[in-house]
Order: sequence, then C-alpha cells, then structure tokens
Amino acid sequence: MDRADVNRTAVLAHLGAHGPASRADLARALRVSPALMTQLIKDLLADGLLVELSHSPSQGGRPGRMLGLVSTAGRAVGVKVADDHLAFVEVGIDGKVARAGSAPFDPSAPTILADLSSSLREFIENGSDARLLGVGVGVPGSVDRQGNGVVDSTLLGWHQVPLGEALRRELGLPVLVENNVNALALAERLYGLGSRHDSFLVVTIGTGVGAGIVVDGVVLRGAGGGAGEIGHLPMAETGPDCTCGKSACLEAFVGEAALLRTAVDRGAIRRGEGVAQLSASAEAGNDAATEVFAEAGRLLGRALAGVVQTVDPEIVIVLGEGTVAWAHWAAGFEPAFRRNLIPGRRGIGVAVEGWQDEGWAQGAAALVLATPFDSDGVAGDQGRLVRQRLVEQSARRAVS
Repeated sequence: MDRADVNRTAVLAHLGAHGPASRADLARALRVSPALMTQLIKDLLADGLLVELSHSPSQGGRPGRMLGLVSTAGRAVGVKVADDHLAFVEVGIDGKVARAGSAPFDPSAPTILADLSSSLREFIENGSDARLLGVGVGVPGSVDRQGNGVVDSTLLGWHQVPLGEALRRELGLPVLVENNVNALALAERLYGLGSRHDSFLVVTIGTGVGAGIVVDGVVLRGAGGGAGEIGHLPMAETGPDCTCGKSACLEAFVGEAALLRTAVDRGAIRRGEGVAQLSASAEAGNDAATEVFAEAGRLLGRALAGVVQTVDPEIVIVLGEGTVAWAHWAAGFEPAFRRNLIPGRRGIGVAVEGWQDEGWAQGAAALVLATPFDSDGVAGDQGRLVRQRLVEQSARRAVS
C-alpha cells in the first residue's frame, strides 16, 4: 500500500484517539499538505467513514468544519499466530480495541488450518453486531502477498501453507495475511510511537528476532514479503544451528532458546527453567545470568548498527516479550550499538515499549482497515472485497 493509503487510515486513527478535528488540525498532526488532506477527507466522506460536524472556533478567517468518525462504519478482527497460542482483537474503524481474547494453538498439528479457523470463528461469533469488514492475520514468517496469504515459517515449521485461502473458504470473509512484525510496524505507524516519524525501525526480540522497516511512511515488504528477517543475519563463520537450517544466525545466538541453552550451560539457571527465572537470577546479581543477557545485547547492538547504517531510520523501536528483561540486555546493547555506528548516527534514539499480544493482533487488524484504500496494491482481490463490504455498509446506513 502506498503512503496515501496509510494516511487515510491514519486520519481515522487520529480522530478515534483525539476526537473531532478540522482539516487544518489533521494536516498539522499528520504532517501532510493541506491539499492532500483535503483530498483524503473528500474520499473518506464519500466512503461514509467521516461526517462533518459543527464549525470550530476561528481566530480570524473562515471557521474550520469539524470532522468526526462514523462509529458504525464497520469493524475488523486481527489475530496474531504464535508458536503456542493465538491472540485475537476486535477493533472499530478507528483501530481502537473493543475486545480481546486468546486460545491455545499447536502449529505442528495436522489440523492447523481447521484449528485456526475454528478458534477464529468462535471469537468472531462472540463479537458485536457491527459489520465485519474482514480478518487480518499476523504470522512469524514470510508471506507472498497479503491477499494470497501463502506462508513460510521456520518458527512454526510451515512451508507454503495456504493460510489465506483456507481461512477465506472456512469463514466466508476477506482475509489478509502478513508477517507479524510488518503488521506490528503498521500498528506503530498508525497508533504508536511510529506515528511521530516517517521512517523508523521496529525490532522484536523474544522467541525469535525480527524487524519491520518503515521508510517515508511505507512498510517495506521486499520482493517476496520477507524484508526485515534480521534474525537470520550471519554473525560468525561457525556457531549454533538455527531453525532456518543455517548456523550462526543472530537468532541462533540471542533468541529465547539460545539464551536458555547458554544459561543452563553456565549454571545460571537449571534445565527446564525459563526466561523469567533467568531474569530473576540476573536481578539477584548472578554474574553468569547477567553476562548471558549482556552478550546477547552486544550481538544485537552490532547487528542493528548495520541495519541502521543501511536504512537510516529516525528512531529504533524495540518490542517483544524479550523486552521484560531489557535492563539486562541494555548493558551490552548500548555500548556495542553506539560504537558500531558512524559518528553522525550515534545519537539515534532507541525506544523500548512494553510487550502485549494485543498490540501484535491490533497490527493484523490494521491490515484490514487500510485495505479499503488499496485498490491495486498488495491486498489484491481481498482489498477490493473489503472495500465492497464497506460500501455496502455505507449504503445500509444511508437507507436506514
């Protein structure tokens, strides 16, 4: 989707978060030209997503017309697929989460498509009566195109899984599928810290390591939808085996399984204990536990310095379940990251945000909310189907 598409969705998100605003207010807040904002508002009014309200006060000149959301314009469902569970959200047209849920999930089961369809259907049926525009799905892996939804994921053990086709057939709804970090980057662009920046890097740490790259407001996907797979950057000539089939990848050194394996080998925790115990051990001053995190931070810092040099973002945003122990990662990360940047970029900000499944699923739902404005982009036919449902919903409201 191009930047104008995201800007339309950003208008909805801003009005949902801050309430009614004038065209001039929106142009300033979203950093777009008044001419572009006028066109965006014209399209959104025509689609029945916005309504003109009373005039705003003026300090001279013509008073501005206030714009508000049509709250009944529709809803979307987003789901994050993890290696042991599913996280769901239902959002309104402004992206605000109305409800959330979760369900266990085994990605290695022979019934994965039926299991995922069944869990999604149950969540959808327990939702509101508002028109459902579609379903967005975030997965840890490469996706050919959002509208096709064929998934390759080393983390889930999937190869060419036709996820989008299966869910569309079972649910009878438009379905968009995307790499979960790309979806998270879109959520950041619309609702998070990324909304203040045109170019930024989202980095996730936890079970794996991934990145979402946003340049000039656009989430970069790459030729096959696999852009941002920094977890598979080669970090040494030799090293531990990685889930991708190679060895010495960044993820093979700093992913959750690697941290625990190293911690057990060094006596920082006992076999069978998890990251929570490793973090507690570091908090208690255990030198071995502290060094496990510091080493991981140093490797991550070196790798991200190379990525920053390549894409030149305004800020790096770190998320994921691994951030609960970021204080221990930071001891190694900060000096390694700054040292490996060229002098002119050493001042780049690094923001660490709390980890919530809900944010990942919200990003998946944002795929649906953006597609009505993406007639020929990566959403393909699914984008056109979402738009058709939106137009039908607008027609129903006009009749009623």
